[in-house]
Amino acid sequence: MSKKRLAVAGAGAIGRMHVERARLHPDCEVVAVADPSSEARAWVEAQGVRWFATVEAMLDAAQPDGVIVATPNATHLEAGRTCIAHGITLLVEKPITDCVVQARELVDAARDANVPLMVGHQRRHSPILKRARDIVRSGRLGQPVSASALATFYKPAAYFDVDWRRKPGGGPVLINLIHDIDMMRFLLGEIVEVQALTSNKVRGFDVEDTAAVLLRFENGALGTLTVSDCAVSPWNWDLAAGEAAHYPRQNVNTHFLSGTDASLSLPLLEIWDYRGGKGWHDPLTVERTAPHFGDPYHEQLRHFAAVIDGKEAPLCSGDDGARTLAVTLAVHRSALERHSVAPEY
Repeated sequence: MSKKRLAVAGAGAIGRMHVERARLHPDCEVVAVADPSSEARAWVEAQGVRWFATVEAMLDAAQPDGVIVATPNATHLEAGRTCIAHGITLLVEKPITDCVVQARELVDAARDANVPLMVGHQRRHSPILKRARDIVRSGRLGQPVSASALATFYKPAAYFDVDWRRKPGGGPVLINLIHDIDMMRFLLGEIVEVQALTSNKVRGFDVEDTAAVLLRFENGALGTLTVSDCAVSPWNWDLAAGEAAHYPRQNVNTHFLSGTDASLSLPLLEIWDYRGGKGWHDPLTVERTAPHFGDPYHEQLRHFAAVIDGKEAPLCSGDDGARTLAVTLAVHRSALERHSVAPEY
């Protein structure tokens, strides 16, 4: 497979991360970045990469094999449609768009043009999560009964110097919990009912700082999720999974799946089951799998290159990303309306 010529739309924090990861990847090279700001232009040119003010101009001049869309959420639809009109495979950062209606527009446009569309839920590319999915699909847990996840961490005050992070849409539900919701869908299937409470009591911003969520899965299992960006805690995937060097790794579990035959805790990949009798008076046995370390962003780029070549189908398609967005937005709707709701997709 020849190196894929990638372009990146958006040179904010996530766009720059994609540029840096892609430039080190054996399957990719970054040929252009589009971002209208003068600060972005200076950074892009310092990397020795061609800069463009618009996505349209970038695509016309650079003619990349694939585009990573890392612009603000509200512009994902416009940037995505531009890529689709040029027939270029695209990877859109999560959330796929601001709302489900726009997500459907983008998914339909890509389908009608026969252009592959991926969504950047990078945790799906983690070797830990892939192994966990294999375990669940093998039937080892029996019938799924319950799932619980914690996403509790403390964001420093400086994080909120950016104005949009203090406003609706900029809180931990849409920024952080969406990853855990996608993990739950990836492992246990579709979510059909959501009930949630949110609070902004600690920080007092217009946006939530904490949320508690109940889920009902299509297979009958129930789930609970807790997210907070003002909790001093090791119980979140970023700290526990050890997938990013800038987070100090903690030797704890954060996600728990229970079934009628066994239970699974992540990210340590511990399976708890009975090897003799089966009942609460009998001894439990724990078995642990230790997968090789892997950077999910690195693997996502390898996969993106394979999707561009037509060798693999998107692990997180546009439709998948839209369904995860629908569940995440249902959290906000349930909290506002004070009752359980069905995700609107």
